[in-house]
Amino acid sequence: MTVHFPFQNTYSALPPNFFARVAPTPVASPRLIKLNRALAVHLGLDPDLLDSPEGAEILAGKRLPEGADPIAMAYAGHQFGQFVPQLGDGRAILLGEVIDKDGVRRDIQLKGSGPTPFSRRGDGRAALGPVLREYIVSEAMFALGIPTTRSLAAVTSGENVMRETMLPGAVLTRVAASHIRVGTFQFFAARGDTDGVRALADHVIARHYPDIANAERPYHALLEGVVARQADLVARWLLVGFIHGVMNTDNTSISGETIDYGPCAFMDEYNPAQVFSSIDEMGRYAYANQPRIALWNLTRLAECLLRLFSDDQDKAIEQAQFILGDFAEKFTAAYQAGLRKKIGLFTERDGDEALIQDLLDAMAKNAADFTLTFRRLSDAAADPDDDSVRAQFTDPSAFDEWATRWRKRLTEEPQSAAERKAAMRAVNPAFIPRNHRVEAVIAAAVNNDYAPFEELLTVLSKPYEDQPEFAAYTEPPLPDQRVLRTFCGT
Repeated sequence: MTVHFPFQNTYSALPPNFFARVAPTPVASPRLIKLNRALAVHLGLDPDLLDSPEGAEILAGKRLPEGADPIAMAYAGHQFGQFVPQLGDGRAILLGEVIDKDGVRRDIQLKGSGPTPFSRRGDGRAALGPVLREYIVSEAMFALGIPTTRSLAAVTSGENVMRETMLPGAVLTRVAASHIRVGTFQFFAARGDTDGVRALADHVIARHYPDIANAERPYHALLEGVVARQADLVARWLLVGFIHGVMNTDNTSISGETIDYGPCAFMDEYNPAQVFSSIDEMGRYAYANQPRIALWNLTRLAECLLRLFSDDQDKAIEQAQFILGDFAEKFTAAYQAGLRKKIGLFTERDGDEALIQDLLDAMAKNAADFTLTFRRLSDAAADPDDDSVRAQFTDPSAFDEWATRWRKRLTEEPQSAAERKAAMRAVNPAFIPRNHRVEAVIAAAVNNDYAPFEELLTVLSKPYEDQPEFAAYTEPPLPDQRVLRTFCGT
């Protein structure tokens, strides 16, 4: 039987300056190393057919499925604050769109599938390490309940790619609500192409924000919608200690999903100024800077939409500023609500913010592991004699002083101890893709051992469960295992 993708493509029906038509470049000998069977079923695909030689060829770009309309999307972007008027998909090709079992339209894109007109001096390929990193982290984010692109498959190409050294090549099949970015709007706005901005905005409204299609001011409502989704998304990142690492405008999704897992990382010990990305030399995208950068990116989107708001530029700017002014409130509301849940507070009282900030300050001063502190706090909430959380602090007395006030505040909550513990464990994961674990998995895979990769995926698929047989995966790195820098991999 032939592998069938029920494509219903819409982006490739937009004007021709939105993309370049380009087919993937065939690879030598593709081999499927991982298929996300559950996701395949959700997309209406047959996992058994995908898990075949023909399926591997399709997932590597060696063979095009029927109905595919392969394109590389055009976009611009601010990279570390510097505007680049033309970027585009330099190593990714959108095969087409399918409707999933929930009725949601999803892009199916190949990353590492060969050069495109946007490749500049790049080879259009991907190395195995970055492909596995994105597979691991995107699927971990999905399991954590954070909006994200997904990974359908990882395939080795049978070819090497040249980076600092020769590395095995691979292709990732990425699934997204769409690949439309803030930078996509910037591509047209930078060219003074108001018709292009309007066509893109209309497409985005129909695809991602259909409820506002008949709004009195649909383009204002579009900005409001993107602001709300980004505020919520970045709050969710902070609540699990996630650092995106490269929050350029071309890596900011209009749909509100986390996209482009390059030098991303999860914190071990809590440090608001934490940076892992090797290319973020000034700390622009540090952990605590992420909300500020999200607003900066949204301001660039607002600039693109001004001509759709009003012919009167001053009036348009005033309207955009009013909408952008909601970001801080929306982010703070989502972030503080999430933090209250993490410490077992399900009502809101005066003093809660200060109580939470005091804990974070004590964690920062005492090198407390972000994930384990909150997970152990879940146990301490139900058992006053449980002192495992104290061990996370270099000076345990710093926790004791805070815990006295915390326990007093808990007496004002209506839940039983058991209910509180269960609710806290549902928001405080035991398992995250710790950097040293991801690096170890990649190192093994480069040597053709995929067992650690498979085991890590198993562990991360149930982040809120105890999984005692995998307890070692909860532990932070030993000093000689610490990963201090992560790399883009392009």
